Amino acid sequence: MEKEKYEDADGIDRAGFLKCMAWAGTGVLWMMSGGILKSYGMNQLVDPASGNLKKGLVIPPSDFSFVQISDSHIGFNKAANPDVTGTLRAAIDRINAMPAPSFILHTGDLSHLAQADEFDTLEQVLKTAKAEKVFYVPGEHDVTDNGKLYLERYGKGTKGKGWYSFDMQGVHFVGLVNVMTQVDGGLGVLGEDQMAWLEDDLRERSASTPLVVFAHIPLWALYPQWGWGTSDGARALSLLKRFGSVSVLNGHIHQTVQKVEGNITFHTAMSTAFPQPAPGSAPSPGPMKVPAERLRNLLGLTSVQYVEHAHTLAVTDTPLDPAIKP
Repeated sequence: MEKEKYEDADGIDRAGFLKCMAWAGTGVLWMMSGGILKSYGMNQLVDPASGNLKKGLVIPPSDFSFVQISDSHIGFNKAANPDVTGTLRAAIDRINAMPAPSFILHTGDLSHLAQADEFDTLEQVLKTAKAEKVFYVPGEHDVTDNGKLYLERYGKGTKGKGWYSFDMQGVHFVGLVNVMTQVDGGLGVLGEDQMAWLEDDLRERSASTPLVVFAHIPLWALYPQWGWGTSDGARALSLLKRFGSVSVLNGHIHQTVQKVEGNITFHTAMSTAFPQPAPGSAPSPGPMKVPAERLRNLLGLTSVQYVEHAHTLAVTDTPLDPAIKP
């Protein structure tokens, strides 16, 4: 198999990249209904040719829904994607073609260099989304100034370095920050202050309360050799074990990876900007430049259904082009 080309490689035209990225969608719609959390990939809902909701599609009723997007990297302009704003707009167009979600979760790396104009551009694009609110956690690219600008813009009402929680129709959401300090080759760190806050936040919650925990860097040791994990993540996860229904959503690695461990379901989201190599498949992580015809495979989706009372997970991996095998 031919090796992938990374970072500054040439050969993909902007129009071809945007077409494939728009087809992929690069977002996940999550629907919560009575203890069931189910996800839908964009191409399950939206006709790639028309950009409209698929005809005859029946979406089951839900208590509420939300969309997770991640790693927009506004300001990035290298060969892996010279127009990250365009691909973010493509993702928002797909969101707007669906039934309006209650809110959007952005799991970090909003910007590429934590510049004011990058945050401005992101906000202008997200204002076009048909969602009542956007919730954020920072990625490491958003805090290159120690988080000063990010916290000024998005930290109102949060604790410490930007962590917080909120409730939505019986579901408790927890936004964690694991990018302010990084150790051991890029592993995320939560820190003692945040850990104490998390323990206190969860103390009075009933074990039957569904939890959705979201952060940028994966909380589990996905691939520590590349810094894809959180050094004290196991401590945080131990606080979640008493709950019957827990979903942990992350970004950072720019690809979908699923894991189930006891009562906890882990899901990492694709990027709206560019893919990264699969763990261990390249000398190092980073923006991955691929031929346009391969993007549909690399930007595939995973359909997940989590049933709280039965503790079961059904996972279906689907490449965007059925003719291409993962």
